[in-house]
Amino acid sequence: MKAAAGRTAAGRSPAPVASGLISPGNGAPLRSCGPGLLTDGERRWPVVAGIPWLRTGREELRERAVRGIEEGDPDSAALVLLADADDWWDGPVPSPGTLRGALRAACLREAVSLLGMGRVGDYFLHRWSDPTWLAVLALTARHSPGSGPAALPVLELACGAGHLLRQLELRGHRDLTGVDVVFAKLWLARHFVAPRARLVCADVTAPWPLPPPGRPAYVACHDALYFLPHKAEVVRRAVEYAAGGGVVLGHCHNSLVPGPVSGLPLDPDGWRSLLPGALCYDDADLTRALLEQRVPQPRTAAELAGSEAVALVATPPPPAGYGPFAPDRPVPGRPLRPNPLYHDGVLRWPGDRWRDEYGPGAAAYLPDRVDLSPGLLADARAGRLTCEVTALARCRVLLDLPERW
Repeated sequence: MKAAAGRTAAGRSPAPVASGLISPGNGAPLRSCGPGLLTDGERRWPVVAGIPWLRTGREELRERAVRGIEEGDPDSAALVLLADADDWWDGPVPSPGTLRGALRAACLREAVSLLGMGRVGDYFLHRWSDPTWLAVLALTARHSPGSGPAALPVLELACGAGHLLRQLELRGHRDLTGVDVVFAKLWLARHFVAPRARLVCADVTAPWPLPPPGRPAYVACHDALYFLPHKAEVVRRAVEYAAGGGVVLGHCHNSLVPGPVSGLPLDPDGWRSLLPGALCYDDADLTRALLEQRVPQPRTAAELAGSEAVALVATPPPPAGYGPFAPDRPVPGRPLRPNPLYHDGVLRWPGDRWRDEYGPGAAAYLPDRVDLSPGLLADARAGRLTCEVTALARCRVLLDLPERW
């Protein structure tokens, strides 16, 4: 049964799209060729939930999604794209009926479950608690895109479900673009996490569909670059896109440290060679710096030999008028809620994989038990940043979660 006119489960009813994008197929500008469709003059590309889908090497998938939009059934196009995954994913594909249920999910938890995201779903749902997220906050606070009129446009590569985009959006940043190769992750960002960000489904190892913004920009890639082949080319494009702005590469796994590391990690010298002259940080020290409210200190490649993961930053000095920016602190007036890792006040990990990967680090700041008084919870819900509320937010007992978490 086709979706009724008007709003659909896949998002708003299709409308002509103002693109400003470049075809990864032939390099031509993409222009609207009807509701929910773009063309490069040779082929058409689908736009679902306001997300242009521009993956290469999946012609049959593209044509199926285009056909669904053409037939006035954007939900069927969404189901086609939601079933797609990256080359690293080894989980089963949910049934069409289950995916259709995801289109109507009431909250992030339900959508993640119906999309069959497994360990990746646990990562998205509890990203706000894990040590690598605290490292992202510390790194972004130290090397930020700025705020107000001096803010740089932000491009996040492999943005996932949009956690960093949301963090920046809540602090007033408006020029935000996220790119990821998996449509389902961007769909979660659109509906639950970062609804106002510009989102594009594309492979950053293929030709980029994003033209440079024509001014300095801030390009970030966190907890993902070690998965990508052709890293040098991706970083070269990031530097070119930033045009003298900033390039921030967070949580890059170190191949010198033994353990069950996924992806294609490099050693610290290898990472630094991708971004010559970059400042380098120990990822675990970034997490500690946030908790200890201190400025993280750069390290040499030799000092990072024993670090499980490193971060690299190439940014110029802040421009004149660069305002204060504190993504590591709660936003006054925003409601805070108890961390959902606590059940009746007892800390419980969401699964063995999460526990093994993040539990040892998170246990340093998440207490085993909490007893939150009614008065404190009332202050948290009202966004009143008392000393106690602020301290509990800093150690992730209280969280600013998406409204429909």
